[in-house]
Amino acid sequence: MPKRTRSYRESLIEALRDPTQAAEYLNAALDDSEEMALVALRDIAEARQMAWVAEEAGVAREALYRMLRERGNPTYHSLLSILNALGLRVVFAPVSPIDDGQTHPAERLWAARAEMAQKREPRARRGAAKRRPRSRVQE
Repeated sequence: MPKRTRSYRESLIEALRDPTQAAEYLNAALDDSEEMALVALRDIAEARQMAWVAEEAGVAREALYRMLRERGNPTYHSLLSILNALGLRVVFAPVSPIDDGQTHPAERLWAARAEMAQKREPRARRGAAKRRPRSRVQE
């Protein structure tokens, strides 16, 4: 009797041929971890044929496999070349909306640093005011 279902992997690879699906898959993996992002990028590259992606990105196929393993460490230039070959690009967005009434962690950090600097400043002035200038001994 013929098999009526296909594996998850086959369905995934077929879906990742669509750039929109590939972008959503990669974004979800990035939300999970850096390692998963590399694995997801490898899945997308496999959907487009690794040899073709390597050629388009200007890297050796073996190097592409090494870069896109879970513990891979592609250079920024290589990563951009791979993304370009896959028809994807990097887009930056805030981690969380800043205008929702909550303070962004970076804003809290800068506010804390500014507060600490203000607290240190009066102490430095007080110390300077208490010091007496040393008199010079004339010969």
